Amino acid sequence: MAERSRAAVDVADNSGDEPLTAEADQADQSTADGADQNGERDTKNDEAQGSGGTESPGKASPPELHSGHKLARRYRLEECLTRLDGFSSWRAVDEKLRRAVGVHILPADHARARAVLAAARSSALLGDPRFVQVLDAVEENDLVYVVHEWLPDATELAALLAAGPLEPHDAYQLVSQIASAMAAAHREGLAHLRLSPSAVLRTSTGQWRVRGLAVNAALRGISSDTPQRTDTEAIGALLYAALTQRWPYENDAYGLAGLPKDIGLIAPDQVRAGVHRGLSELAMRALANDGATASRHEAACTTPEELVKAIGEMPRIRPPEPAFTAPPEYQRTTYQQGNYGRPAPHLGVTQPVPTPPPPLQSRTGKALKWAVSALLIAALGLGSWQLADALMDQRGGKSEEPGKTQTTHNGDKNKPEPPRPIAIQDARDFDPFGQDRSEKPGDIDKVYDSAPGTYWQTDHYAGANFGNLKSGVGVILDLGKVQEVGKVGVTFEGSTPVQLLAADGDVEPQTFDSFTKVAEGSGETVDLKPAKALKARYVLVWLTELPLQPSGEFRGRVVDIKVTS
Repeated sequence: MAERSRAAVDVADNSGDEPLTAEADQADQSTADGADQNGERDTKNDEAQGSGGTESPGKASPPELHSGHKLARRYRLEECLTRLDGFSSWRAVDEKLRRAVGVHILPADHARARAVLAAARSSALLGDPRFVQVLDAVEENDLVYVVHEWLPDATELAALLAAGPLEPHDAYQLVSQIASAMAAAHREGLAHLRLSPSAVLRTSTGQWRVRGLAVNAALRGISSDTPQRTDTEAIGALLYAALTQRWPYENDAYGLAGLPKDIGLIAPDQVRAGVHRGLSELAMRALANDGATASRHEAACTTPEELVKAIGEMPRIRPPEPAFTAPPEYQRTTYQQGNYGRPAPHLGVTQPVPTPPPPLQSRTGKALKWAVSALLIAALGLGSWQLADALMDQRGGKSEEPGKTQTTHNGDKNKPEPPRPIAIQDARDFDPFGQDRSEKPGDIDKVYDSAPGTYWQTDHYAGANFGNLKSGVGVILDLGKVQEVGKVGVTFEGSTPVQLLAADGDVEPQTFDSFTKVAEGSGETVDLKPAKALKARYVLVWLTELPLQPSGEFRGRVVDIKVTS
């Protein structure tokens, strides 16, 4: 087992000062972190709330706070999620911006107050959207409090695993995004040291977010001599749990059963049938990162950067194809006049037996019917003759040249009109899943200036899939009014997968969900043609992957966009 699992870390238990081993800490975290999507709760919470908490000698008492209390005349406390070891965590409301937030609070004279404040400010400076962002870190009125994002649409990995293991593609996205995020954090000198299934969230858009970077460890006084190895092993444990629904240690944790006693660490594909072989080996390379165990002769990954490199060397795991549902078999239905859409009732059961029809019509009635039919035929014939005569008169009134074919007005009317260009009135960059929600807005007019040497470009990313940060970026085009759109032609630098989406109405949409996909394609020059008639004012050209530019970076470049009817 890895070095961190054998070594003791300095974490004080609420009932005394005895250090907890890392394995005991993992078992305790199963309830310490698993109560809520954006806050933390501990099994010791009830004890502390019921008796006021038994603090260790020399520690500051937790602040006496309650629901409704306001911090900085702005953050209103709503619900206490954790009260442990001198600090408390709350769900709160930012009344200034009218949004939910999370808040950690501890006395200013707490032994860890300075470390928490420093960790929160360092995490806030990172500004990476893959982490739950620290919004404020303040010392005020003998209190230190840290305000962070609250993600109401996110689900903890622990909750997802309660329903079963993840699909291979979901597990691949999990380890890829978390490893990339932690590699970026370690490049800035930041470590997590407390990565667990309750510290990892999946948003409604499918993105994975990490909460508590540096702050959670500082709150509990956790440190490590090998922070990169510690976080790498934790990522391996997350992947192991995602593949097997088991925690890769002997103790149960986070609602997951541990491994059987005295068998050691075994590969995920030996725990559960059908586990992806490449992901199984990757989990072992991250978990056995102290060199004590080799994963099928593969080199161990000791840092998140090495783990990112190992992921990049794997074949990409694509999402499963959508299941095809066969249409229902055709069933012959009997209809009855006056009862369309319903099966004909059985006579004599729910309906009365119909009365027999009256006797045959008389000869006078037959004669009248034939007379009316003859008059109608005569009238139709007369009308057709008059129409033909009128057309001949019109044709005869025109000068005709021998050997020259004449075109009638009816023929001109049936000839389809050629496509006409639609002027783009305005455009703006669209980055709904990014931190700043914009990308290079100053160059956006270059997408429709018809100049071949100019282009609008995205930011550069660590991979074609936007470094696993988002699902895409794009350009919203304003056509001035709702009108029929037949084709949108896009020219790129480098082959680029792209989608065309459209919005209803005459008001510019602000969210991605307001658009509907109508066409897609890929290449350097792409003609996006809707499958059916499209009327819209606002259309979105949405880049789903980025090409590798000659400069060696992944970046999208849109040279020109043309819209025609």
